[in-house]
Amino acid sequence: MNLTRRLGGLIDAFRPAEGQPPQMLGPFFRWCLRGAWAPLIVAGVISSLAGTTEVVSALILGWVVDAAVNHGPVGFFAQNMSLLLLFLLFYLLLRPLAMAASAASNSIIVGPNVMPLVLSRLHRWTLGQAVTFFDNDFAGRIAQKQMQAARAVTDVATEVINTVCFALASVIGSAVFLISIDARIALALLAWLVAYLALVRFFLPKVKGNSAARAGARAMVSGQVVDTITNIKTVKLFAHAAFEDRVALKSMEVFRERSLEFGQISTWFRFSLMTLAGVLPVLLLGGTVWLWQSGHATAGDIAAAGAVAMRIAQMTGWVSFTLMSIYTSVGEVEDGMRTLAQPHVLADAPDALDLPRIKGRVAYEAASFAYGRRRGGIDGVTLHIAAGEKIGIVGASGAGKSTLVSLLLRLYDCEKGRVLVDGHDVRDVTQESLRRQIGMVTQETAMFNRSARDNIAYGRPDATEAEIIAAAQAAEAHGFIMAMEDHQGRKGYDAFLGERGVKLSGGQRQRIALARAFLKDAPILVLDEATSALDSEVEASIQEALDRVMQGKTVLAIAHRLSTIAAMDRIIVLEEGRIVEEGSHEALLVKGGLYARYWNRQSGGFIVTDEAAE
Repeated sequence: MNLTRRLGGLIDAFRPAEGQPPQMLGPFFRWCLRGAWAPLIVAGVISSLAGTTEVVSALILGWVVDAAVNHGPVGFFAQNMSLLLLFLLFYLLLRPLAMAASAASNSIIVGPNVMPLVLSRLHRWTLGQAVTFFDNDFAGRIAQKQMQAARAVTDVATEVINTVCFALASVIGSAVFLISIDARIALALLAWLVAYLALVRFFLPKVKGNSAARAGARAMVSGQVVDTITNIKTVKLFAHAAFEDRVALKSMEVFRERSLEFGQISTWFRFSLMTLAGVLPVLLLGGTVWLWQSGHATAGDIAAAGAVAMRIAQMTGWVSFTLMSIYTSVGEVEDGMRTLAQPHVLADAPDALDLPRIKGRVAYEAASFAYGRRRGGIDGVTLHIAAGEKIGIVGASGAGKSTLVSLLLRLYDCEKGRVLVDGHDVRDVTQESLRRQIGMVTQETAMFNRSARDNIAYGRPDATEAEIIAAAQAAEAHGFIMAMEDHQGRKGYDAFLGERGVKLSGGQRQRIALARAFLKDAPILVLDEATSALDSEVEASIQEALDRVMQGKTVLAIAHRLSTIAAMDRIIVLEEGRIVEEGSHEALLVKGGLYARYWNRQSGGFIVTDEAAE
């Protein structure tokens, strides 16, 4: 067990990679496997040594046959004891040890480590992508590409070591052996090998291309199915099971067509190679018999050449299947590379610093961002928020409220202007250190399929159990958490919430999110419709907790229900990406502008636009 662990530790399976994954195949493989090359080379050498035992096996067989022919049955054992001992030693000890070493290098050193090495690097790089990267693709498709590329790189590495190195050593050893018989037989092997490589060169690019197309179609099926399952409640509520079935079947049909194309080319490839493999025994065995007739080869040479020919012919099928698998994997790597090896469009500056503990001053200086379009987002916003000031943000849908918050969190970079936190441009500090100091509760609460404890502790992973419970109590979540039990019998804070918190009501999810924000205790608190999913009674009790947690913090609160922000120090009114009004609730009502119209036209406390009111 200790030896296994030592061998398994020769490759650091979770070693980070430096820099961006390249978008060219060779450099991409080097990036994926950086730091693992020495163990991989050692494994390749061991596999090559195991491959040479095939030739040594044929050579010893020839010696035994020659000894039997030369000495006859009477004195065979007495006169060839050392040869027979070598025969036993090789077949019972040396050859099994060589094969075991080759198997261990692949199944202990390489196989268990390369997959997590590559997957962790691709996953780590993907996590660093901007939110737009995920907005523009299926979550299931991105996950599929990560798994596909990591598995394919692993398959290429293991098959090259296990098959290519082994087979190459066998062929080279066979050529050396045949030269010792007669160079003309070795030339016959060389001619056959050239034809074999030409056939491989013709077919494998076609295999790789078809494989990439099949992998892309398979990933699209996964993305479509995951998208449907993720939104299964919506599917059922709109009675669209048949529609989703048709959409899935359409993507499955594309995958089926690509699979048929792949199957056709792979069938012709295997047939051509097996035909060529049948030529080799004819060449080598027939040639050696012809040399034997002229006195240039022995009976042992015939036996050894026959063994080599049959072994290489058998190996041809194995190698051709493996080469097809390698090129299939290469095609899948290329397909995954196109999705995953994209540069980070929102990266930390090379000299970015960790943001020190802040007081909470926020400043927008002529900040503009329109998502690459001419309209939308915010346009030239200048806004200064003092440390500890509570700001309410109001506006119709599309006015720029969420964009204002997203720029503070640096989910996007300003197209013009800048955003400052305590005088630091958010582009000059690391994203992680910035976001650690901003707590946020959104209308669309994000839950992990983990325990209630883990979901709350996400705000501060090192929090104690008492702190987690206190945060839950402050968010009015402790009661329903203690009554929870999941399908595996886990109760209370150990109960799992289901994917995206599906087992909770909207209000319960929002209270978990509030507890998470309470526990984080960040200097800046962003509330994006933080109590929108709560009933009035629960909202009133949580509002008291919010009032306590907001003490001493800078707060940006987005709300359509204006009653929730009426007590803020200042209210900002946005329209078409610009600040059109600002002031206290009372001052804005006296002004009689847009905010006053919103207030007067509220229906149940929510903003009603002019169009909706008409």
